[in-house]
Amino acid sequence: MTDLLAQPDLVTRLANLRVEHGDLDRAIQALEMEGGAHELQIKRLKKRKLQLKDEIVQLEDSLMPDIIA
Repeated sequence: MTDLLAQPDLVTRLANLRVEHGDLDRAIQALEMEGGAHELQIKRLKKRKLQLKDEIVQLEDSLMPDIIA
């Protein structure tokens, strides 16, 4: 993925993903507080949140230099 985007673009993408991840977390919490009618929506949001987390980890790994001990 680092070949497709320049380093500043990766940092920007990572920041945007973190914002979206936080927004989803707050949305999930709000729906859970409301009660049971939103179970499917909550499940979809949680799935998306996990996808974002995976992408965040991949980007963080690509931005961190490999350290050989």
